[in-house]
Amino acid sequence: MTFRFLPLCLLACLAVAQVQAQTKRAQPLEVDHIIAVVNDEAITSNELRARLVTVERQLRAQNVQLPPPKVLEQQLLERMITDRVQLQLAKETGLRVSDLELDAAMRRIAEGNKLSLQDFRVALEKDGVAWAKFREEIREEIVLSRLREREVQSRIVVSDGEIDNYLANPDLGAGTGSAEVQVAHIILRVPEQANPDQLMRIGARAQAALDQVRRGENFAKVAASYSDAPDGLSGGVMSPRPLDRLPALYADVVKKLKPGEVSDILRSPAGFHIVKLISKKVEGGVQAAATVKQTRARHILIKVNELVSEAEAKRKLVNLKERLDNGGDFAELARLHSNDLSAAKGGELGWLYQGDTVPEFEAAMDALKINQVSDPVQSPFGFHLIQVQERRTENANDERQRLAARQVLRERKADEAYQDWVRQIRDRAYVEFRVEER
Repeated sequence: MTFRFLPLCLLACLAVAQVQAQTKRAQPLEVDHIIAVVNDEAITSNELRARLVTVERQLRAQNVQLPPPKVLEQQLLERMITDRVQLQLAKETGLRVSDLELDAAMRRIAEGNKLSLQDFRVALEKDGVAWAKFREEIREEIVLSRLREREVQSRIVVSDGEIDNYLANPDLGAGTGSAEVQVAHIILRVPEQANPDQLMRIGARAQAALDQVRRGENFAKVAASYSDAPDGLSGGVMSPRPLDRLPALYADVVKKLKPGEVSDILRSPAGFHIVKLISKKVEGGVQAAATVKQTRARHILIKVNELVSEAEAKRKLVNLKERLDNGGDFAELARLHSNDLSAAKGGELGWLYQGDTVPEFEAAMDALKINQVSDPVQSPFGFHLIQVQERRTENANDERQRLAARQVLRERKADEAYQDWVRQIRDRAYVEFRVEER
C-alpha cells in the first residue's frame, strides 16, 4: 500500500519497524556501532540501515531505479548528516513543533490518504511501520521545513533595480505570459572554500553523471546516485512552475531545451548542475499578465487552541453552515461567532488579490460560485466558512505589478539561496566518519 504524505516531506519518510525484528529468527543481530559523528551527535549503523529500507521502499513506490547499494548508502548517509546539522541548528535556536501541531499534521496526512487517523495508523502498522517513530519523523520534517523557510527567506534580497529590469525586459518573463515547466535536476555541491583538487574531483563526478544520462541511463537513478539536492534521492524532480519562477541559471537553459532533453553541466556558486526538461506547457499572454483577478469574500473563523479542539471547531461551523443554508444572516453570525478581526465588519475581507490569502483558503474560495458558502475549510489559522460575494478582473496598477515582480524574483532566488545556506552550515559542521569494524 502506497501512502501520500505532507508536501514538505522531502522523501515522504516512512518510519520502518526495526529491521532486526524481521530477521532475528533467521540470523544473529548485527552489533550496532557509530558510523559518523556530527558535531556532538552520533549516527549509528542501525539508523542508516533502517533509513535505507525506508528509502528503497519509497524509490520502488515511485518507480525510481535503485542505484548500487553502496552508492545509495553513501548518498543516504550524507543526507542524514545534512539533516542532522539542520535539526541541531533548529534546536539551538528554539524552533519546536508542539504535539498539537503534530496531531493536526497527522490528521491531514490521514485525510490525504482518505483514511481516519486510527485506520491510517492500523494500515501503517500492518506495513511494519512503527507509529511513534513515524510521528517523530514527521515532526522532524516540519521542523526542517520551517527552519529552511526562516533561514532562507532572510537571505533573499530583491533590489528595485532588479524589479525595474524584470518589468522592462520581456525576455525575463514579465508581460509575455509564461510557460509552465517541470524539470529534474542534479546538483553536486561544492564546498565554500574548495581547493582546485576538490573542484576537479567534483567536476569529474558531474561529468560522469552526465555521461551516464547521455548513454541512456534513467535520469532519476543517476540523480539518486549523484545528487546532493534534497530531492536527489527521489529522482531530482522539481514541482511544476512557471518558467520565470525557476532559478535564473535553470530558466536560461530550459528555454532552449525540448521535453526530454538534458543540459550540459552548469556552474553556479553552489556547485555543478545538470537539468532535464520533463514537460513544457505554454499558456497566458500579454493580456493575462497585464490583468489581475480579484475576489470579494467574507468568512467566519473558529480558531483551534488548547480550549477548542479541531473536532469542536468543525462542529461549530457545521452548525453555522446549517443555519446559513436555512436563511441565516452571514454578517450577523460572523459578528457573533467569528474569532477573526473581520468579525466586527460581518466577516468582510474586502477585495482579495491572488496570493493575498493562504493556499488552503484561496483554493477553497476559488472553487466557490457567487454567494455560495463553503463547507468548513481548514487553514493554519483554524477552520473557516467562506462566502464569495463578487469577482472581477482589472488592469494591474504599477504598485501591484512591482509587488508581483518582487514575488517572482524572490521565488526565482529561493532555490539558489537554499543551496548556498545548506553548503555553509554543512561546511561549518564538524563531521567525523568512522570506519566500520568487521
